[in-house]
Amino acid sequence: MNGPEIHVEFAPELRVFLPNGRRQEGAARITTDGVSTLGHVVESLGVPLTEVGAVVVDGREMPVSYVPVSGGSVSVRPVARPQRVPGAPLRFLLDVHLGTLARRMRLLGVDTAYESTDIGDPALAALSAAEKRVMLSRDRGLLRRRELWAGAYVYSTRPEEQLHDILDRFRPELRPWTRCTACNGLLKEATKEEVADRLQGGTQRSYDVFAQCTQCKRAYWKGAHHEQLVAIVERALADYAS
Repeated sequence: MNGPEIHVEFAPELRVFLPNGRRQEGAARITTDGVSTLGHVVESLGVPLTEVGAVVVDGREMPVSYVPVSGGSVSVRPVARPQRVPGAPLRFLLDVHLGTLARRMRLLGVDTAYESTDIGDPALAALSAAEKRVMLSRDRGLLRRRELWAGAYVYSTRPEEQLHDILDRFRPELRPWTRCTACNGLLKEATKEEVADRLQGGTQRSYDVFAQCTQCKRAYWKGAHHEQLVAIVERALADYAS
């Protein structure tokens, strides 16, 4: 390339995406082709635009569509938190690798679609656009697809850290115990008689309070793992309830 040369510096939060040789310094001197946008330059260095907030060029905030000129100094900042996603109710779509996170988000009453099989990046991006859902993934290639409605990178591999990060970033409304953790359907109170065909003998004898999914008909009760679920809910409400 023989185009303009620019200096690009990334905020510490974004340096995880940079090649190993650039992570510590967090900056690069790039010779562009003279026609590529800032967004293209940032993505070429490994940073998904879903993670980029303000882009400041020589002290002025510029859109990612801006074509840089020679000598420009570019500062790339992370998304501001809480992040607002305009134009649709806040709801999410998770890829095949985030099943535990999906169940925990549903436990908290957050509208969370999840694909338990790998349907491929094009289909996920199309579903995100069709249903106006924020795509959550650790796949940078998926998050670079232009047809996404909106997206966010999941930074951790640990479900508890993943949940904390997503709740901190988006601050969704929490309505615990209202969604099916299996299919995302809404729950309703149910009598023992209504769910009798889905209960084993010990459960029928030991429990009297039930809920049932209005979509998949799965039955719920306060079973052996209830205390663990309560701990997840109480922590989330303490930290993020609006």
